[in-house]
Formats: sequence, structure tokens, C-alpha cells
Amino acid sequence: MKIKIITFGCSNNLAEAEVMAGLLKSAGHEIVENGEDLRVVNVCSVKGPSLNKGLKEVRSSPVPVIVTGCIPKEEVDNIKSIRHDISLLSTHNIEKIVDVAEYLFDGITTINVEKKNMNKVCLPKLRKNSMISVVPISSGCYGSCSYCSVKLIKGDLFSYDKELVVKEVKDSLNEGCKEIWLTSQDNGAYGLDKNSSLPELLNEILKIKKDFKVRLGMTNPQYVCKYLNEFIEIFRDEKMFKFLHMPLQSGSNRVLKDMNRPYKVEDYLKAVKMLKQHHPMLTVSTDIIVGYPIETEEDFNLSLHVIKDSKPDVLNLTRYWPRPNTPAAKYKMLDGTLVKQRVQRALEIFKEIALKNNLGWVGWSGDVLIDEAGKNGTFIGRNFAYKPVIVKGDYELGQKVKVKIKKVTAYELFA
Repeated sequence: MKIKIITFGCSNNLAEAEVMAGLLKSAGHEIVENGEDLRVVNVCSVKGPSLNKGLKEVRSSPVPVIVTGCIPKEEVDNIKSIRHDISLLSTHNIEKIVDVAEYLFDGITTINVEKKNMNKVCLPKLRKNSMISVVPISSGCYGSCSYCSVKLIKGDLFSYDKELVVKEVKDSLNEGCKEIWLTSQDNGAYGLDKNSSLPELLNEILKIKKDFKVRLGMTNPQYVCKYLNEFIEIFRDEKMFKFLHMPLQSGSNRVLKDMNRPYKVEDYLKAVKMLKQHHPMLTVSTDIIVGYPIETEEDFNLSLHVIKDSKPDVLNLTRYWPRPNTPAAKYKMLDGTLVKQRVQRALEIFKEIALKNNLGWVGWSGDVLIDEAGKNGTFIGRNFAYKPVIVKGDYELGQKVKVKIKKVTAYELFA
């Protein structure tokens, strides 16, 4: 059977798509880009538009469809009604993908959306990029943010066994991977349910005697603050990309409190300041939600102030979208035109900051790890701070290249 997999959403969704592809291939099926007998659409429902994109693929499919990924409970009947030749397989049940696919190919639809905990590591995997291993370290969430449906879908925090995560990393390196991306709904919460911690896991991974780099995925501010001294030391290790994704979400403490985010703006700023003191070239990525229902002009201006003050290298600006059954969904949404204008204002400020940050890299010389083919005969490499460096030439994935930065944009460095 020929199967096409289409994935939306975060790196955790990508990891689960790679596992499903690996399981299907191990069962003798072929993963294809065209000419499929069956289609798997791995959806993301963090925002309404994200889910709608996935469901558009479901509706337009010329062949039977399995919908996988973050499927909200309240959407099950709606998704099921889209077409007659559809099966549902939630994020908690990906190990059943082969059975579900073979049943559907024979005309039998199934629904598997019950919640359960399982270690989603050390499973067969077919990678999108042979140089990058996306390693999930946990599932679920320790927090209860008022605007977010992740906990409703993924459930409570379930940290994967440390020994299994480390084994997955070792296996990936033995298979030729050069980058390890640690991913979950919140890496910082790892181990809180198992008398362990993220720094403990990282230190075990960094002991592995191989030539590789680790990219730490999203880690919420309360955990960066909790382990601040440990992070300062961990980032000294050459195997760590000097990169941190720490989502602030709002520059207003009033809004953060309503969001049920368990930290203050001052905590975020302190963490950035301390980390930058010890690691001046650290790449800081953050997220801001624009248009949260109680956000006033003053609240938004506070977010702009934090952007200017903390000078992030990467900023993910997201318009607020209500998610069913979340506390924030009861609020009246702000005017769409106003929110769009706010996003644009924040983007313009950030672009100036990002360009200024990147200008500081002009003239830098050092190694980059080629991990992606670019456009028009170029390749993309990552330096020690996970900065994307565009290089021209004939290179191979996984190759280390000595470069010198000649010019930059707000988003890229050119060697």
C-alpha cells in the first residue's frame, strides 16, 4: 500500500509523523509524495486556522484518510462527518497506525481517540531529514493555561523514561544523525512527575561520546528560572546549540495572570539577562500572543516594551484564537482589525531588532553544520548559536564547513 503523510504543527507532531512513517514502512508499506492509496493527515489544533488547514486536506483528499495528531474531543463527531472513508487516530494511539491503515484500505473505518500514556521513543522512524533526530521527551502538560487546549487533548504530564530517551539519542547518532532536537509540550517540566529533571536528562545526553549538537525545544520561563544556574553551566558544553526558546506570551503581568501563566515579566527578563551575561551570543526565541481578549492598549505597549528590552533573535507573533472548553473562550474577542494592526506594529519593531542583532555577526568566522538544502543551489548551515547561515557551493548534509559572515538580513546570515 502507498501512503502519503501530511503533517501540521510543532516539532512534536513532526516526531510522531516520523514514527508513524517508520511503523508503516516496517510493515511493508511505502511512504510516497504522490500516487497514494491512502492519506494520513496529522493535524494541529492549537489554533483554529491550524486545524482548518488540516481539515481542508482531509476534504480534498482523492483517497481514504486517517486523521491523526491533536484531535480535540469536541471535534471528533465533526471530523468523522466530513467524509465516509475516514478513520481517526489520536496522538495517544500512534502505535496502532498500521492496523488502522490496513483496516481502512479494506473499507473498514475506525476511531481510536482514548487517552493513555506510553513512551513514544525507541520506535521505528522514517526521518524527513536524515541529519536531524526529533526526540520527544514527554507528553502532556504540567500547567493549565487559560487559552490553551493542549492539556485537554494531551492530558497531564507524562515524562518518558530517561533511559529510553538517552537510548533513542544514542540510536539516532549511530544512524548518522548530527542534530538532536529535544521536543515536548514543555521541555522544562520534564521529570517533575518522575523525581527527575530536564538538567539531569541533558547532562546524561551530553555525556555521550559522539560528535553532535543538541537543540533544546520550548522551555517555559518558570522552569528556566528554576534551573537557571544549571542552564548557565549546560550551555557551556560545546554540544549544546546556544539557543533557547522561552515563550513569554505577554509583556503585561495582568494578562499573564489571566492566562494562568505562573511567572512574571520580571522573571523572564532576569533569565534573559543572566543567560546573556554568561553566553552573550545566545540565540533567544520567544512567543507573544497578540489580542488576548483582556489585552488593552497599555498591555500591548508593555509587550512592545519587553520586545525592545529583551531584544529576542526570534519572535513568534500569534493572534489569539479561542479554543473550545478553555476558560478564555468565554471572553468576547477583540476587534480583528485592531489585532492585525497590533501584530504589524510588533513585527516592525522586531524586524529592526533582529536586523541589528544579526549585524553583530558580520565578520564572524567559524564552523557551521550543513543540515538542509536551500534554494537556488544553496545550503543552510547552523552555527553554534543555531543561526541559519546560507552558503553557496557543493556540500553534503552533515558536513562541517568553515565560513565567514559577509551580509545579513533580519532572519538569515550569508557566508
